[in-house]
Amino acid sequence: TAMNGTAIENFVCVIYNVSFMNCTWHVGRTAQADTQYFLYWKSSRREDFMECQNYIEDNCRRHTGCRFQNVTIENKRAYFLVNVSRSGQTIQKLILSVCIPDYIFSEKLTPPLNVTVNCTGVSYGCEIQWQPPRTSHVKRDSCFKYEIDVESM
Repeated sequence: TAMNGTAIENFVCVIYNVSFMNCTWHVGRTAQADTQYFLYWKSSRREDFMECQNYIEDNCRRHTGCRFQNVTIENKRAYFLVNVSRSGQTIQKLILSVCIPDYIFSEKLTPPLNVTVNCTGVSYGCEIQWQPPRTSHVKRDSCFKYEIDVESM
């Protein structure tokens, strides 16, 4: 049975540099010093959960986050399992299924790739081409909006 106030709060995961993911959370408001949190994740239903290998800790050595590497997302969905334990005994389990983008699961994209600018003359202007940024998604059906800021020298 869960103990009130021990559950994590403000759980957020951000993917960056294509394949790295940081997840952070706040310790439950009434969690005692010996309360510990263990985070697992997977990118599809058919996989097994993988435990965090690189925890972030607070001053009481409680886990308050995790750094994951080699992250790939299938179908823009991820699954998280949080185990809460006290004195080595699991007291609470929480499973989350979230999509990109979501308020708790997002990706910071890299800039567009292979940007080229070809200016043919003052009257014709310039042609700018680029490739979409790489993402952690397996499927590349994402739509991107670009904003171009042209400054003349």
